[in-house]
Amino acid sequence: MNLQEQRHVAFILLGANLGDRQSNILQALQYIQVRAKVERVSSFYETEPLDGSDQPKYLNMACQITTDDSPKDLLAFLKWIERRMGRTFAERNAPRPIDIDLLFYDDLIIKESDIWIPHPRMQERAFTLIPLAEIAPDYVHPLTNETIKDMSQKIDASTVKKVDRSLKFKLESDIQGGRPSINVGLSRVGITNLNRVIRLGVKGKAELFYATLDFFAYLDPYKAGVHMSRFTDVLEGIVEEISLEPSPDIESLAERLALQVVQSQRAKKAEVRIKAKYPMERVTPISAKKTEELFTFIGIASTDGKMSRRVIGVEVEGMTACPCAQDMMASHSRMLLKEAGYTSEEAAKIVSLIPMATHNQRARGTLLVGSDMSVRAEHLVHIIEASMSSETYELLKRPDEFFVVNKAHQNARFAEDVVRHMLLNLVEVYPDLPDDTFVLAREESLESIHQHNAFAERSGLLGDIRGEIRLKDDILCSSVTLEEWLKL
Repeated sequence: MNLQEQRHVAFILLGANLGDRQSNILQALQYIQVRAKVERVSSFYETEPLDGSDQPKYLNMACQITTDDSPKDLLAFLKWIERRMGRTFAERNAPRPIDIDLLFYDDLIIKESDIWIPHPRMQERAFTLIPLAEIAPDYVHPLTNETIKDMSQKIDASTVKKVDRSLKFKLESDIQGGRPSINVGLSRVGITNLNRVIRLGVKGKAELFYATLDFFAYLDPYKAGVHMSRFTDVLEGIVEEISLEPSPDIESLAERLALQVVQSQRAKKAEVRIKAKYPMERVTPISAKKTEELFTFIGIASTDGKMSRRVIGVEVEGMTACPCAQDMMASHSRMLLKEAGYTSEEAAKIVSLIPMATHNQRARGTLLVGSDMSVRAEHLVHIIEASMSSETYELLKRPDEFFVVNKAHQNARFAEDVVRHMLLNLVEVYPDLPDDTFVLAREESLESIHQHNAFAERSGLLGDIRGEIRLKDDILCSSVTLEEWLKL
């Protein structure tokens, strides 16, 4: 669409008295959105046929749209929708699956053989004025100079009945609230992969992020299921708030949503997990080119409505180089040098100076921290990158590419090494984090010469990990999983 084009305001009335009337009107609205933007719609209103004939009752709805079409083009489009949905024009006032009237177009007055605006009989029809007054009470009729509200109050509206906008069915029982056939509680029940745009930060510095959310609730053994729609109700209930009013950080938003889940599901416990793509400015190591790259921020919260536990974390991609293959290449190089006449000492010195070839792989590191003390996700990104063989960049000039490859081969590390370096770096960068802080460090290397991936992980309390790092020998390794720590 050309942004310079002028947008026009129009009001239309949709009606139906054949078939599934509500579905027909909603289908017509969907067609309308092909060529116009629907701004407001009224409730449904039911009325008797105009001529009092033995026809089904009519259902009507008023709608405000904005459009680029001229009045005649818009009217032609509305008539196309009527034909597309099966309306025939063989008999005047005959029953119809859909009827669409163009009521107003801006404040234009048009009287021609093929178009008449405003609609000539609307001031006589309660089924037109009542729904129109709901969405545009102050709109002034360009011929009578009266507001729609004033016009609607002058007409007998006793035959117009407002009806619910929903399918009619009788909810005979609450299946989810009933007892299950097997009395077993479930630790987590919910919905996953719900996508939304969220706003994080403080006023003036908040940014929008594309996020994926998972909602879970604890399910008692005497309850058959949770109401799945209530999870999305929680999000939709504050969707405007979270898109307009920022949360300070991703874990705070997760906690806020988890508290809402506890209330809406009447659950003992609830958990919300959020993953959001976050753009960070990077500078390449040698050419100093500025780039913007996306990182995954993670926020997790668990609550029983009174107490909460929150986790902040990140997922970061980097590079690892295999120490085992590199050691074999070094041994082979020393052998070749000795066969060429170099002494063992000379061969060893040459090999120590030259970066040894090895296979390398893209690696994905995850670091989660659960604490009442604030930890910045951006800092965790750098901790992970510093723990790998090398960080990676989307943009690399030749000198940058040399830097990354050389660095990786000077810091060959297994997945296990990366996890241990992450834990050591966290301990040393955050010496003031409490001992009861939960930590999870994970690394997965997407192998280049194998058809499997290498994986390593450690989770536990920071105090235990600090103890292992300090004592070094004769250590009893303790472990706490994320699920165990989130239990209140």
